[in-house]
Parts: sequence; C-alpha cells; structure tokens
Amino acid sequence: MSGSDPGKLISKADNLTTLSLTRWSADWESATRLYEQAANGFRVSKDYEKAKLAFEKASKGREMLSSPWDAAKSMESAAALAKELRNWTEVIDFYRKASELYMQCDRPQFASDSLAKAARAVEDALPSDAIKLYSDACVLLEDDRKEQMALDLYHAVTNIYVKLEKYTDAVAFLLKLGLAADKCNATNSQCKAYLSAVIVYLYAHDLKQAEKCYNDCSQIDAFLRSDQNRFAGKLLSAYKEGDVEEIKRVAQSRSITNLDSVIIKLARKLPTGDVAAFKTNAAIGEEEALDENDLK
Repeated sequence: MSGSDPGKLISKADNLTTLSLTRWSADWESATRLYEQAANGFRVSKDYEKAKLAFEKASKGREMLSSPWDAAKSMESAAALAKELRNWTEVIDFYRKASELYMQCDRPQFASDSLAKAARAVEDALPSDAIKLYSDACVLLEDDRKEQMALDLYHAVTNIYVKLEKYTDAVAFLLKLGLAADKCNATNSQCKAYLSAVIVYLYAHDLKQAEKCYNDCSQIDAFLRSDQNRFAGKLLSAYKEGDVEEIKRVAQSRSITNLDSVIIKLARKLPTGDVAAFKTNAAIGEEEALDENDLK
C-alpha cells in the first residue's frame, strides 16, 4: 500500500515543510506525524539508517511544534538506532541533544539518564567520552539534589578508570562518590567508597597514598566507626609489617564481598609488588623518630 511506504511518507512530509510559491508556511504538524510513521516503518523493516534519519526529522518537527518532551523522545530513538549502526559520534550527539531537550522541560533526571545511556553505549569504544558523559550526568543529578541517583554513575566512572589503569583518577571519583553518599546519608556506600579507594592505591603499590587516604577519610566519624575502616586498618598494618601471607588472608576475607566486582578483583590480587621495602621504610621511620626523641 503506497500510503504506508515509509519512503513515500518521507517525501510527502518533506514537501509539507518546503516553502514554495504555492506553500507559504510549513505544515509541521502533519509532516511530523508522517516522519514518525516513516521512522517506525523503516525500523520494523530493519532499515536502521533511514529510520534514524526519519526520527531526527520527527524530533525537529516536535521542536518546531514547541514540544521538547516529544522531540527528546524521538531523538533518543535516533540515538538508539545510531547505536545499532555503531555510529558512536552520533550516539553521543543525539543523546546530548535529547538531554538538552529534557532540560527545556525542566526534567533533569531524564536529561541525566540520556547522558548515562550514551555513556553506557560508548563505554567500550570511547571510554574517555563515556567518562565525560557520566560526569555530566552526575552534575545534573547533584544540581537537582538527587545524589542518591548519581551513586551508580560514580561507580561506572571508577570502573572505567580502573580498566584504563588510571588509578589516581579512579580514587578521585571514589572520593567524590563518598561525598555524594554523605550528602544523601548513604553511609554504607560512603564507607565502601573509602575502603575501595585504599584498595586501589594499594593495588597501584602506593602505600604512602593509601595511608594518607585512610587517615583523611578516618576524619569522618561514619567511616571511623565502620567495619570498612577496621578492614582497611588491618590491610595497611599487614603492608607495614611486610607480611605477604597476612595481606593475602585479609584481602581474601568476606569483608570485601560487598564491594564492586572491579574492586574485589584488585583486592584478590594483592600484594602487587615487593612489600619488604615497606617494612624497611617503616622501621627506618621508627628509628628516626626514636633518634629525635633522644635529642629532646
């Protein structure tokens, strides 16, 4: 049936939006309905490229009709099809556009979700872009005082940084996660974030930063009184003693089973280097402290 041919629907819609000597104004309402019908028709027939283009046109139509919510929905449909086509640049562009449209409706949660969808779609292909998208999604939620909804996004960024072996950046986001959790009284998530930060530093074989992180976080009463704090303390003590077997025993304990799987994998691999040097350095530090006391 010619009336349901998506290609002919597109042509008819284009004509309705093209000005001429006989058409002085565009009929966006009729055209947009045709674009949407065509988009669905192309999608059903798995012609994803044409379906994507039709949804883009439908989104523009909804904008012209001052309906940013419907425009955002069509743009998200175009983004999903771009994902099927593995066109990562368009995935990002379309979901960002959808996010902007949701913000025009004053719907920051939906705007954040669009950015998160983009991040998840490009996480493997474009991890740096995914980090930026997740970060921007977090900002929208925090500005809306919805920190609780941002916690999973912080976890996602941390996991990407660990996969990229950017451990300092991973810790930075774990600390941000801890702060966000504190704002929404998610004490358990906060304490797990701080313990995870210590583990990441130890995996990176940086005992000094692990201790500093532990001491700084222990200034927060909730963490100081937590099981996660006690676990981190045991782990650090084993490192300072240079006790490889104790490090392995603590790292294999059930205390870490509630952490993110990525962090658990790091903990299971501890220690990652020669810990004897840590014991030597600790002993030297104690001797220097004793010498100073003798001079007093």
